[in-house]
Amino acid sequence: MSHHDRERGHDSHSRSDRKSSYGGASKGNGGPGGGLSEITEWDLSGLPQFEKNFYREHPTVAGRSIDETNSFRQKHAISVSPAAVCPRPVSSFVEASFPDYVLQEVAQAGFTAPTPIQCQGWPIALSGNDMIGIAETGSGKTLAFVLPAIVHINAQPLLTRGDGPIVLILAPTRELAVQIQQECSKFGHTSMVKNTCCYGGAPKGPQQRALQEGVEMCIATPGRLLDFLEQGKTNLRRVTYLVLDEADRMLDMGFEPQIKKVVGQIRPDRQTLLWSATWPREVQVIADQFLKSPIRIQIGSFDLAANKRVNQIVTILGQHEKRGNLLKLLEKVMDGRKILVFTGTKRGADDLCRAMRSDGWPALAIHGDKEQQERDWVLNEFKTGRAKIMIATDVAARGLDVKDVSCVINYDMPTSLEDYVHRIGRTGRAGATGTAYSFFTPENGRMAKELVGLMREAGSQVPPALDEMARTSYGAPTAGRFGFGGKR
Repeated sequence: MSHHDRERGHDSHSRSDRKSSYGGASKGNGGPGGGLSEITEWDLSGLPQFEKNFYREHPTVAGRSIDETNSFRQKHAISVSPAAVCPRPVSSFVEASFPDYVLQEVAQAGFTAPTPIQCQGWPIALSGNDMIGIAETGSGKTLAFVLPAIVHINAQPLLTRGDGPIVLILAPTRELAVQIQQECSKFGHTSMVKNTCCYGGAPKGPQQRALQEGVEMCIATPGRLLDFLEQGKTNLRRVTYLVLDEADRMLDMGFEPQIKKVVGQIRPDRQTLLWSATWPREVQVIADQFLKSPIRIQIGSFDLAANKRVNQIVTILGQHEKRGNLLKLLEKVMDGRKILVFTGTKRGADDLCRAMRSDGWPALAIHGDKEQQERDWVLNEFKTGRAKIMIATDVAARGLDVKDVSCVINYDMPTSLEDYVHRIGRTGRAGATGTAYSFFTPENGRMAKELVGLMREAGSQVPPALDEMARTSYGAPTAGRFGFGGKR
């Protein structure tokens, strides 16, 4: 069937008829989605058959020797496991054997060559394998799962009345979900693939109507999706391509119970792709539960590492010195490009924003307690460059893709080194260079040793006071020892 012939058909099955044909169910627990009936026994004979292997190795790729393949992976810091079953990487969009309607959208977008995660990720995803992709933010992972998703959709039976989506993409934050939706809309336009984005903090009506009218792709945060599932506004029995994006972040935010409830509504013979910037034990456990014989790919080192294109500058100071140092720093670095300032709390973001505006700096703030309409407006003002300074909590630390951020300022240090790496990764993206400034107080002393190691590995200069702090065996040192004066 041509992708241009996609239309919505309808059948007469009620929601209850369709539910009973898929297998047994048991009641869920409390919390979000607690009223859902977990599907414990799947009768796959009552579900539409589906295809998931669309990969045809390009003759040029097939002709490469093992040594050439290994050399390509080494050059681009690509690690794969198990290597014996992993398809060879591609080096161009043409070699990926995408249909013409995908290549047309890629050409219009102005892309010249795929990123390393795309070079290796596309052959795996298109071949129908479950996969784990570990790569830093800004590596191009969104297109690594979106383009194969579009190919997957266009090969499946058309949706009928009462059907839920074919592709489900779970994301930890509204901002990331909206960002993914933009890519889905851009590259699914030619083949008329419909999508919707479901997230909290926005009216349910439009999201609900889109689901009930029928969409092939749903991008969602777990909580809002569970609301719709529990209310019977949609179902996941047609989902055959599942993406868990920023899995480490979702676990950090406590979404594990919700993720399990969502996945419990999806047929077990689906294709599942899990994406994460890091590979901690918690993510490994989730991968073992939800994926079958996955191929794992890693871009770069398996150790936590900072982007080497970001110069890290750490200033040791007292808490009361931060605001004065921030104003001096802004006068030094403001060059017409965007500056992203991170605070540790929502209240801190608002307080700093008011203080900066009173000092003549036109800053805007974004955090989880803002209304969605205000968050969207602030983010758009920053993305378009109408606002040059955005103050944010860690809601903007991951998945936020804003071009031309010249520097990141950690007004407050994060609570973990992992969050630090994600924050500073908002600059130095897509091959550009950037600078990260961090205000490090005695209260942050327990991070000193790890931070020093990270900075040295990335080639950034370590200030002597931070180096001395890292060598102490007492975690956070007293203020007087480092010359801050007074008591903590």
